[in-house]
Amino acid sequence: MIFQMKKIIYLLIFSFSFSFAKESPTKPVQIQIWHQMIYSHREVLARAITTFENSNPGVKIRATYRETEELRSAFQSAAMGGSGPHLIYGPSDQVGPFAAMGLISPLENELPTEFWNQFDSLAVPVYQDHRYIVGDTVGNHLMLIYNRKIVKNPPATIAELIAQAKQYTIDSDKDSKINQWGLVFNFTEPFFFVPWINAFGEGFLKNQIEPNLNTTATQAAFTFIQDLKIKHKVIPPECDYEMANSLFKEGRAAFIINGDWSWGDYKEAKIDFGIAPLPQNEVTKLWPAPLVGTKGYSLNANITDSEEKKITLKVLQFLTSEQVQTLFLAEVGTLPSNLNLRSQAGVKNNAQLTASAQVMLYGQAMPMVPEVRAVWDSLRKHYQAVLGGQELPVTASEAAQLDAIKQISNMNNVTQPGLQAKLISGLLIVILILLSFFLLRRFPEFIRALRAQPLYWAMLLPSLLIIFLIVVYPFFYNILISISNFGLRTFKDWQIIGLQNYVEVFSDFQFYSVLLKTIIWTVTNVATHVAIGLALAIFIDQLLPFKGLWRVLLIIPWAIPQYITALTWRGLFNQEYGPINHFLQTWFQLPAVQWLSQPFTTFFACFITNVWLGFPFMMVVALGGLQSIPQSLYEAAKIDGANEWQRFKLITWPLLLPVMIPAALLGFIWTFNNLNVVWLVSNSGEPADQTHILVSYVYKSAFNLYRYGYAAALSLIIFILLMAYGFWFVHKKSLKEKTSI
Repeated sequence: MIFQMKKIIYLLIFSFSFSFAKESPTKPVQIQIWHQMIYSHREVLARAITTFENSNPGVKIRATYRETEELRSAFQSAAMGGSGPHLIYGPSDQVGPFAAMGLISPLENELPTEFWNQFDSLAVPVYQDHRYIVGDTVGNHLMLIYNRKIVKNPPATIAELIAQAKQYTIDSDKDSKINQWGLVFNFTEPFFFVPWINAFGEGFLKNQIEPNLNTTATQAAFTFIQDLKIKHKVIPPECDYEMANSLFKEGRAAFIINGDWSWGDYKEAKIDFGIAPLPQNEVTKLWPAPLVGTKGYSLNANITDSEEKKITLKVLQFLTSEQVQTLFLAEVGTLPSNLNLRSQAGVKNNAQLTASAQVMLYGQAMPMVPEVRAVWDSLRKHYQAVLGGQELPVTASEAAQLDAIKQISNMNNVTQPGLQAKLISGLLIVILILLSFFLLRRFPEFIRALRAQPLYWAMLLPSLLIIFLIVVYPFFYNILISISNFGLRTFKDWQIIGLQNYVEVFSDFQFYSVLLKTIIWTVTNVATHVAIGLALAIFIDQLLPFKGLWRVLLIIPWAIPQYITALTWRGLFNQEYGPINHFLQTWFQLPAVQWLSQPFTTFFACFITNVWLGFPFMMVVALGGLQSIPQSLYEAAKIDGANEWQRFKLITWPLLLPVMIPAALLGFIWTFNNLNVVWLVSNSGEPADQTHILVSYVYKSAFNLYRYGYAAALSLIIFILLMAYGFWFVHKKSLKEKTSI
């Protein structure tokens, strides 16, 4: 009987493994595409993919939408592990970093010459003598878009823009809340700001690579945007991309500064819109210079199988073909990159495309070098500080320049291995030898155990394998990265260098500043979670009827995905349209608070959001603990004359401690490492990078500035801090229990 069971188990394991190892000959090839197209463009892409699949039944295409920054970071993570999508679709400015890391392949030798000749040169830019992207549309630039129902003639100068924006900023019901804005745009982001620097005299880069921020032009542009918000009051005090887009689609804004990618949304919203260049500076006689580039497809360098690459290139050629570009032209009005389509009536007779082409004449080429990320990051920090009133334009431009130079130096720095690296490498080799020796000695014993209990090991080994793949291996790989020079320039050929990254972390003053914020953030959150959760648990358990209904309702905040909750609360805290300010103004006659524009209020908004997400867990734990307390104890206490507070102090709280202490420890660890709330509510650390906690600081270092070794060292320091706190906490609890016995 046992022998038959063994045969059955071995047969099942073999069949299961063989089903994975042998691919079915009829299984279609699946091509993965990651993109960041907006909704209207996604619909057109889906139709194009269906057309291709119908013509190629052996191929299935799976297109996955990701936000621009999420797409960058997710692709880097996936490509680092040797996987990722076959094709990635995005703006041309991502080409430089991906090419420097070796994540995308040069395409010039993969496709015939006649293929390249059909495109506008902007759609197939050259980076370091190679072509890494094939664009299906040209432009991807900013312009002034106006609602024809409101605006008759667009402004030609900045003075006219301000005058018209004032005219069209209307509080129709006189309730001190603007019903129609003169101008809306995502003014806190550098991409929307840098065109204005040119209008005041200079560009933000020299030679397409060197930062050029400490100039009078940058200072004047700072002042100009600040005046639009504070002096002229023609733009909303708090306005991100989604809010600006919504206001314009609802007909509540006369002008919006946006790109050609937004036309499909406005057409779908039935907005009769016109296009004009960003207005000229009447003083300098210079025009704002929007960044002009392309959006297109790049090939994952991990696609090495010749047949798989052949099919992927076939998909790329189809998605950039005249057929698909014509479909996008007709449905969403994008300017095709194919030169043959430029002469068609659909382009020539399209007033929007004609106007967009005129805007491009004033533009500047989109830089593709990785260093631009450092310039964006440095400019963003000090630009937002100017808008929030924490810095003056003069000091902000100087600080932004210095920060950009420092960030570029850190980004491109490659520390070479020295004596320390040799010692650590030798130590690692010794550890591996000892580990191998230990495993070899244990191997016969493992084989005997496997033969003795095959069913036991058949159930256990898959779990151990999964734990190894998702916990053990990443942990030790992170340790290895933390002692390496892994970064932008060494993405695929990094080396062990020693403890240099740890030295940099501990010598950086910002680390201690962010650590202090993280501790304050964690302690206040967990204390509030426990207090609210415990109070609600007692209230439900002892006072409220329909206990099951209340438990279900109050667990909802914890059950909803965090990113949905975080973005919802971000909208609630909006200064102009958020319900929170409306409540404060209506019931308490308080002025509107700029929740998301000042460091303290933004941090407080993140705190409130995280409290909303965290208290249900503590409530459920406390409810479970309360239900385990015998009612006879309360009855005896009542007979002895104890009041409610005494019953809570002497019975409820001591008996709840065994369940609340582990819950509080878990809550501390979760909150310390909670990236979603801070990142989404504060929009990546706004304002001016002053709302970061350690985990968001790690994320920024790794995926925004490409400092992977530094970020790995910082993440390991976080792990050590939490582990030390956990051991101290448990040890203290054990001592307290021994003392009380």
